[in-house]
Amino acid sequence: MSLNATPSSERIHIGFFGKRNAGKSSLVNAVTGQDLAVVSEVAGTTTDPVRKAMELLPLGPVVMIDTPGLDDVGSLGELRVKKTEAILKEVNIAIVVADVAYGLQAEEEALIKRLEDLKIPYIIAMNKVDLEEGNENEEMPVQAFDRATINENAKPDDAAEGSPEDKSEDRERHIIYVSAMTGYQIPLLKRAIAKLGRDQLTDKKIVGDLLEPGDVVVLVVPIDESAPKGRLILPQQQTIRDILDAGAINVVCRDTELADTLAKLGAKPKLVITDSQAFGKVSKIVPEDVLLTSFSILFARYKGNLETLVNGAKVLDGLQDGDRILMAEGCTHHRQCGDIGSVKIPALIRKTIGKKVEFDLCSGNDFPEDFKDYALVIHCGGCTLTEQMMQNRLRTCEERGVPVTNYGMAIAHMNGILERSMEPFGE
Repeated sequence: MSLNATPSSERIHIGFFGKRNAGKSSLVNAVTGQDLAVVSEVAGTTTDPVRKAMELLPLGPVVMIDTPGLDDVGSLGELRVKKTEAILKEVNIAIVVADVAYGLQAEEEALIKRLEDLKIPYIIAMNKVDLEEGNENEEMPVQAFDRATINENAKPDDAAEGSPEDKSEDRERHIIYVSAMTGYQIPLLKRAIAKLGRDQLTDKKIVGDLLEPGDVVVLVVPIDESAPKGRLILPQQQTIRDILDAGAINVVCRDTELADTLAKLGAKPKLVITDSQAFGKVSKIVPEDVLLTSFSILFARYKGNLETLVNGAKVLDGLQDGDRILMAEGCTHHRQCGDIGSVKIPALIRKTIGKKVEFDLCSGNDFPEDFKDYALVIHCGGCTLTEQMMQNRLRTCEERGVPVTNYGMAIAHMNGILERSMEPFGE
């Protein structure tokens, strides 16, 4: 990936949901102006979520997701519906597509309730208005959505309380009547999506807000059997770019050259950022008066909750024989003999606490719903996950009463430097 490409995790994720043959795929194509999704009159043509990273003007970089029907049938259909439900936890905006001839049915109403529970902004696209009798030559009303300056005042959780009349009015604020076939009010739908998307854009930085122009930052990147050949991994790339955007200076070296690098700088760096697996070695080399943290901890701050994850790391001290730990990773990558999640961290935990704890591993979208068997969840930095998905995972752990931490914090705690690794953030 080039440094100027926008990673999927940094794009606004827009999901299209609805029953089979509501016109989801046609609407995706109409909004994007491209044939991204297969369109057919046969119900259930979309059998798996279809993703496409693209630019959606006037919003910018997005990921469009077309999903299987909410009413898919059979054993395979049930699996497809579960995949659709999993997509809810990563989208920033949901487009609920309904056939205007039938209105909102039980499946769409249940979906909207779920979106409101998850506090996900949504738009209800009443599709196929071109097929409604009497509408061939007359326009449907724009509805309150447009009059409210594209949902300016609508809040996802407003409908959770109040009378049925209040909920009905709230639904109206979310509705746009469209035709994927003729393009009717598709520009309005795109403006509405852009408005909701812009509301979610933030100025959050990975590390840039901690730096001043001209500051020197040393990044420690071990190169071993688990490092990808010929490239840097995503969090390293993103951190380098964020430092450049802050007008600061990147100095990148391996852990084996760190001492020599610091000696040749001539002045102490503002900050040293290390790959978590080298935390112990690096902390012994970096002077105590130089700030030190890891890529994983930076991403915990960027997408997660530092306090929650710090408290989770301290749970390591109280683990007992037979306790189970879930090692959770956001991406699915080829595992090698020195893999940090499946090999290095489990070995370090067993050595440090002296207990016979057990480990399970999940990756990608296979984050479990049932946590009754786990004493602790240790998550990766989540560089490939959207902030929405990472926050949902942390919330799931909290709701089930299971402590959660991340790779960098767990390693820092076991090396006795967790407090030091928090100093760059004033924690």
